[in-house]
Amino acid sequence: MSPPIRHPHVLPGVRPAPCLGAMLLLAVAACGPARPTAPAETAAPTARFEPLAFADLPGWRDDDLAEALPALRRSCARLLRGGDDRAVGPDGLAGQVADWRSPCGRLAAARTGAELRRILETRFRPFRVVAIPEDRGLFTGYYEPELRGAAAPSATYRWPLYGPPKDLIGADLSLFDPELAGHRIVGRLENGRLLPYHSRKAIDDGVLRRRGLELLWLADPVEAFFLHIQGSGKVILPDGRAVRVGYAASNGLPFESTGRYLLRSGKIGRDRASAQGVAAWLRENPVEAVSVMQRNGRYIFFREVEDSGPVGAQGVVLTAGRSLAVDRRHLPLGAPLWLDTTWPGTDRPLRRLVVAQDVGSAIEGVVRGDLYWGSGAPALERAGRMKQAGQYFLLLPNAVAVRRLATH
Repeated sequence: MSPPIRHPHVLPGVRPAPCLGAMLLLAVAACGPARPTAPAETAAPTARFEPLAFADLPGWRDDDLAEALPALRRSCARLLRGGDDRAVGPDGLAGQVADWRSPCGRLAAARTGAELRRILETRFRPFRVVAIPEDRGLFTGYYEPELRGAAAPSATYRWPLYGPPKDLIGADLSLFDPELAGHRIVGRLENGRLLPYHSRKAIDDGVLRRRGLELLWLADPVEAFFLHIQGSGKVILPDGRAVRVGYAASNGLPFESTGRYLLRSGKIGRDRASAQGVAAWLRENPVEAVSVMQRNGRYIFFREVEDSGPVGAQGVVLTAGRSLAVDRRHLPLGAPLWLDTTWPGTDRPLRRLVVAQDVGSAIEGVVRGDLYWGSGAPALERAGRMKQAGQYFLLLPNAVAVRRLATH
């Protein structure tokens, strides 16, 4: 997910790779209505953390916790790379690395779900995460797409994936104004002037041809378009080999939601406002689809990824059904969470242990999550239809929990 930006040409500087959390929130209007801009004097939402017992967690005894062990081990290993005094989470919400060494060691040694449950119940304390002012939690889904591609162009493989151009320039705006901390500007130099980078239309029209930037060539322009929104995927070559590609950079231009445009213009109804519905419309209207897709000026540049799966913002390979993208202004990456929502498109409870391992510029809010469903068509089916209300609970090591309870 590529995410929208708050101001033209200014990007939040916290996202190493977009996730489909936002593919569905941004490309597809069904992922939730646009929120009105708050008045300037309205304070940004903040989080409250309410201490509970594990017995209070909805469905706590019903999950197969062993499925979350790979995600927990990866996050703990990454977390413990830091020095003991390094803060974990925003404003040290989850304490310091030292607070996680013993609990993570126990988690890494767990071999069964029952053993993991005992460790969590004795070494951690759950806290319900509440938005102030209170707001209904929203949970969407993302996945790793599989696309048909080739290493060289042909009559079948005509749509290129580009690597980052050499004339793409990024600047940290906090170096010029401290109030712009966390924002970057992206553009190109022309006659001594910094200008916005080329738009999707200009790139589609060939402005980057013959620069040697092509990584791969894809067979389907709609698949290529959705890959740009997703930010990562797996390309299957004619000989059966798979090449993973991931987000490397963007042109920095504003994102325009294709799904919202199609809804607003009456080209689709709300019954088709899903990832699948938008893709179907684009294929059914190939001539008009070109200009519709080009309304989204944001363009993504890719790199080849050697990992065994897509890598989230924490720097670890994601685990299907157990990795959650969150807003790291409110929650610590690497921390376990108890998720309480419903299965995509249903009211059937979906309650399980997940780990905060990814972010996305569209994943904004105190109670806001994007669940990674895995690769391929089955994952798309779930991710494409997920727009569920819910809540989550942050699990903190006992040492951190005791300090929080003593000071709050």
